[in-house]
Amino acid sequence: VAIDIPVVAHIGLTPQSIHRMGGYRVQGKKQEQAEQLLEDAQAVAEAGAFAVVLEGIPQGLAARITATLSIPTIGIGAGAGCDGQVLVIHDILGLCEKYSPKFVKRYADLRETMTAAVNSYIAEVKTGAFPGDEHSFN
Repeated sequence: VAIDIPVVAHIGLTPQSIHRMGGYRVQGKKQEQAEQLLEDAQAVAEAGAFAVVLEGIPQGLAARITATLSIPTIGIGAGAGCDGQVLVIHDILGLCEKYSPKFVKRYADLRETMTAAVNSYIAEVKTGAFPGDEHSFN
């Protein structure tokens, strides 16, 4: 912030810190944790962040933080009370076979479709069917 680099802060469940947090666990369920997250959000806003990502926190806490801050909040697993929402594209498109976080809604199941397309491509390259003249420059 001090050298004019725009900053989006990230609080709550921070995947880079999951080993310290005991795994992928909702953060801020206990009152003490919730108060700390509220303080953290206020601190990053005061430090000059232009937005804050709230990840994996109870929806009531996210709404409270959003109401308190003058900067936008972006929720990922933080309920509808944030100013905006974000999800990982691989999750909403159903690219992972088994894992899907509770807060993700799958809008498609593209894993099988993509696998079939890649397998078709590989087969055509191996047989020489691709690339053909129509996919080549003359």
